[in-house]
Amino acid sequence: MLPDEIARLAMQAFDHAVDASGAFRDRPGQRLMAEKVAQTFSTATLGRVEEDDDEPIRAIAVVQAGTGVGKSLAYCAPAIATALARNTRVMISTATVALQEQLVNKDLPALAALLPQAFRFGLAKGRGRYVCKLKLSRHAGDADPADDDDLFADELAAAAPLHVMEARAVFYAALVRDLSSGAWDGDRDSLARPPESDLWSPVAAEASSCTGKHCPVFNQCTYYEKRKELVGAQVIVVNHDLLMSSLGSRMLPELDNCLLVLDEGHHLPAVALDHFAASMDLSRTLWIETLANRARRIGGLMTVSESADVPRLAAQLRQGMTDLSRLLMDLHGQAFKEARTSQGPVRFRLPRGVLPEALDEPLRLLRLLAESFLAVLSTIAKALRTAMRDQPDEARRLSILYAQLGMLSPRLEKVQATTELLLKAAENEHDSVPVAKWFTFETGAGGLDNGLLVIKAHASPILPGSTLRQHFWSRVRAAVVTSATLTSCGQFDFYLRESGLDQDPASTALEVASPFDYASQGRFVTVETLADPRQAEAFTAEMVKSLLGDLALVEHGALCLFTSREQMRMAVAALAGELKETVLVQGELPRALLLSRHRARVEAGAASVIFGMQSFGEGLDLPGQLCESVFIAKLPFAPPDDPVGEARAEWLRSVGRDPFNELVVPATAIRLAQWAGRAIRLETDRAFVYCYDRRLVSTPYGRRLLQGLPAFTQQRRSAAGTLSPA
Repeated sequence: MLPDEIARLAMQAFDHAVDASGAFRDRPGQRLMAEKVAQTFSTATLGRVEEDDDEPIRAIAVVQAGTGVGKSLAYCAPAIATALARNTRVMISTATVALQEQLVNKDLPALAALLPQAFRFGLAKGRGRYVCKLKLSRHAGDADPADDDDLFADELAAAAPLHVMEARAVFYAALVRDLSSGAWDGDRDSLARPPESDLWSPVAAEASSCTGKHCPVFNQCTYYEKRKELVGAQVIVVNHDLLMSSLGSRMLPELDNCLLVLDEGHHLPAVALDHFAASMDLSRTLWIETLANRARRIGGLMTVSESADVPRLAAQLRQGMTDLSRLLMDLHGQAFKEARTSQGPVRFRLPRGVLPEALDEPLRLLRLLAESFLAVLSTIAKALRTAMRDQPDEARRLSILYAQLGMLSPRLEKVQATTELLLKAAENEHDSVPVAKWFTFETGAGGLDNGLLVIKAHASPILPGSTLRQHFWSRVRAAVVTSATLTSCGQFDFYLRESGLDQDPASTALEVASPFDYASQGRFVTVETLADPRQAEAFTAEMVKSLLGDLALVEHGALCLFTSREQMRMAVAALAGELKETVLVQGELPRALLLSRHRARVEAGAASVIFGMQSFGEGLDLPGQLCESVFIAKLPFAPPDDPVGEARAEWLRSVGRDPFNELVVPATAIRLAQWAGRAIRLETDRAFVYCYDRRLVSTPYGRRLLQGLPAFTQQRRSAAGTLSPA
């Protein structure tokens, strides 16, 4: 079919869904977005292109859809209809579990009941979200007594007291029991209380320890059973992390042969930076000896001659990491002793990403040793897979051996990746972008003299846009990126740069306004303080006093967002009497339980206020009386000690650009819009937003931030309490 015909069919599907159910209401903005989705997905070239064919057509739409537009219907209906017409699939990627659950449990089932053509959908998660039954049975006590090699032996496990080891055994036994009875399906997310990573990691179905079809319990594998559900699905829901980690693999559909929707797309740049960053622990190295023992023993069993090199490689690697730690102590040890506190690690960033000469050779040696060690492990793993194929009766024993190697090999991969990134230098110092490089020092519970000193090395790209262009967008043919906050201070420029689409001729941008009448539904009040917000102690004290006065007037539900834990701690400490009883504090209860209590209180006619930080500033849907006021303690600038942000600002200044106006203000504008967006969720909502940061009305950049907000009626309240138009 021609693109126009496909787009017409896509819009027919959208109209049918709107007409078929009163649950979906047609909105002009929603239809405008649906038309953009239909046009984008109908014009792109999908699949393999022969050498003598024309250059494939790429189409990428960046759509800001304000709250209340109904964007999930606007992209789902036309995307699914287009996929069915073009015999391809839709992949929807989100940033949060909440939106994934909404799509899989609510939106897609409702749409499947409305559209005339049937379609299947499924949720894709990474392997690590599912249990490995083979490893679980081993940890629960079903092990070969002749094999005393623990699957998760390292210095942390070895140091665990007896009662901790006993608690682990009880936990794993309970998982086995619940799996056997059907009370649990093997998905970490479906456990009543998600376990800590040190409990879950030893039994997670990670790729590095998985033998796939060679595993003796392959036919009962939770992960592969879930994968089977996706085989016939026309719609696959994933998250941005899985999308990035699956690049180049066969875990998800090929990006050049599917329709891709990136919802909550404002998260994509940060996810990309995090995915392509690397770090390694230089202090805790007992795992190297454990891995070497396993590799030498298993390599001998598999008659892999290269395994004879393992003891030498392991000893040199461990010594190399120790030597590097000592060099770092020589460089930064005294400064660390002077700066260390009990509040976390001390960080030392390398200006302009330039390595001290003393670190160059040790890092090159570490990289070479890690690469050589990994090559031996690869040879042993290949021999194991061959043996599993040729000796199916030995599959269980061989799979355990494979898992023993795979449990620790990712740590070796981290060493290789981190050294590679640390050694990366700008090819041309005048126009190349450096890598952010830094080291962290932290003492254990015993202090610097008696405890373990943990030294870690870190490296990260600093420009998400170039990273995404190189590794992601070059693979994509058809995509729609959407969110309620893709513009910054009223412009798409910042997001397009951050996402790597600013110079992509295939990309177009569309802003779809919210149907809400913000001017009549809400007020945004800038509360002025006498203290300058940059004077942390004086400002926080004054802000808390003003905040408590406003909280006393809350009749139903409210949300208070802080930019630091210290701010929130001081506000909690100042609570007294009845007001103290109305506040629920993030971290004191599991998130789901906290929100449930908040709803119950409001529904019972009582006042309830949630105190939270960044993670409560977006993705939280509290309509109606659940959130009639939002209190923002201070402008949500990024943390000042972020090493990647520091390195990027340093580079921008070095090339004559202004990092504050180019980077800090636009990023803050998106965050502020997200926080303020918690206030109005329905056409019937009435809400106030208070921000206790006078810079919004006293600085030029503050006025830019206000321009990027929804069209609330804006007011300012003086320190004396007088209200006036902003």
